[in-house]
Amino acid sequence: MRHDTLKLTGRPCHDPDRRMDMKERRASERIAARLDITFYCCDKLQQGTVTNISDRGMFISTQQMCFPFDSHLDILIPSSSGALQVKAHLRRIEMFPDSDDGMGVEIVSPSGDYLSLVEGLRSVR
Repeated sequence: MRHDTLKLTGRPCHDPDRRMDMKERRASERIAARLDITFYCCDKLQQGTVTNISDRGMFISTQQMCFPFDSHLDILIPSSSGALQVKAHLRRIEMFPDSDDGMGVEIVSPSGDYLSLVEGLRSVR
């Protein structure tokens, strides 16, 4: 399956070896997840699904991809104690021809509650 990754420069990345390098460079392990979330970007409320998550970032699958590359997001993750608010910075946009589009975000100053959520997901694996 072929897909294109748009980097911050806006250029498509077709090289699968480069994608492997990105995975190897990640500072923390990604955990498969399926978390329905709400996020604010460019003063608009959006919906998405977290498909993988780590201490420092997440990938959000979403149909709504019309915002600038350097966007800041306020993400709301439902939890048993209410919504966990997480601030993030857009790092990567991916567009898949045969499935949902999505974006990689970097968490800005992860809180203890966020890190506990990630650790809980890690322990369930």
